Amino acid sequence: MIKKHDADDEYYFEEGCHIIETSNSADDEGISIAQARVEKGHQTKWHYLENTTERYVILSGCALVEVGTEEPCNITSGDVVIVPANTRQRIKNTGEHDLLFLAICSPRFQKKNYREGSI
Repeated sequence: MIKKHDADDEYYFEEGCHIIETSNSADDEGISIAQARVEKGHQTKWHYLENTTERYVILSGCALVEVGTEEPCNITSGDVVIVPANTRQRIKNTGEHDLLFLAICSPRFQKKNYREGSI
């Protein structure tokens, strides 16, 4: 099976970023892949995913990421951030252009598991 990337499918998600769901369906429950875009100077809200581990694979740009109780960390293209399930997170675009990254979730992302704020 091949799932084609379609930039016209982008939507704004309440967490504070733009999303293209590259692969997120019941026929592949174990994982989802989305492209996230955070505009210059913007930051996502504190949030966490219940029972879902998330990985950010930074494609372009630079950011300040905060995960759980860890110290904030500067990241850039090629870096990978692993966010354990039930752990608060947010990311701020600190660059001059849009921040682009893949958000890879296991099991797959479901809106019912998204929670704003901290645990």
